[in-house]
Amino acid sequence: MATIKDVAKKAQVSTSTVSHVLNGTRYVSEVTRDKVMDAVKALDYRPSSIARSLKVNRTGTIGMLVNTSTNPFYAEVVQGVESRCFEMGYTLFLCNTGGDIERMEANLKALEEKRVDGLLLMCSETDTELFDLFAAYQDIPIVVTDWGPLSPNMDRIQDNSRKGGYLATRHLIEMGHTAIGCITGPMNKQISAERLEGFHEALQEAGLAPTPQWIFEGDFGCRGGSAAMEALLALKHRPTALFIENDMMAMGAIHQANRAGVDIPNDLSIVGYDDIFISRYMTPPLTTIHQPKAKLGAMAVDTLLNRIARHHQAGTLIHIEPHLIKRRSVQRR
Repeated sequence: MATIKDVAKKAQVSTSTVSHVLNGTRYVSEVTRDKVMDAVKALDYRPSSIARSLKVNRTGTIGMLVNTSTNPFYAEVVQGVESRCFEMGYTLFLCNTGGDIERMEANLKALEEKRVDGLLLMCSETDTELFDLFAAYQDIPIVVTDWGPLSPNMDRIQDNSRKGGYLATRHLIEMGHTAIGCITGPMNKQISAERLEGFHEALQEAGLAPTPQWIFEGDFGCRGGSAAMEALLALKHRPTALFIENDMMAMGAIHQANRAGVDIPNDLSIVGYDDIFISRYMTPPLTTIHQPKAKLGAMAVDTLLNRIARHHQAGTLIHIEPHLIKRRSVQRR
């Protein structure tokens, strides 16, 4: 296997000149550059990524921790991350946490051993143990989404969940609904609470009082949406419309409604949240709050690369603005 010395000898230059050509660390004349690259091609020289990483203190790798989840939202964001990493010449190491702190800690140690340049965290856990865990990784640039504290080595990207909840509820009000319920995510999660705040804000703005028995706590999964809908249908007095805090729960709720003979949207209008790919193929196609998942993934990578470059600066909070996608799951009253 050819070495950098072999390339230097064949190109009749110094090894430092070869290094500068390959790493772009200093100006080298075009003639000399061509001689070096011809020698590299002739010898089929492949620089050692390990040696390069030790020299520049970069490995060209990014670690990403995500929840093990059946929610397509995660997959769509990860796709955006992978595409952006490829564009920027980075390799992505993807790890599932399974929602378990011990598994997360093991993954963090493994990524640290691989000397990743930075970490992307897309996990919805809010356990204080996790914050304590990341405090031990102050030397690694980190970008988190949706949750987590701001700290000197972390940036946070999140959608404006309160605004999204407000937009969803306001649309139902504009469509003539005054009896509006809500299926929330787990209320120990920040995004669930913020979307519910937006729901209440829109009602208050319209002079409507919330009905506590029409607010159900779900789990951000199909099963939770189905269970919440079953509980709602058992009520004697029901709302005419629902804001459901994510599309997966909306899918479960619509399934349960169909089983009970409740027509969506003629009997009950529904607005979801996330605009996952399959939401447009539900029956009926789901009116929902759009989050730009591919953009979120690309932005997470760009923010992390920027943090790697400005490692010493304070953490920042970046908001992504949601907007309403109108389909056919809402009927005017």
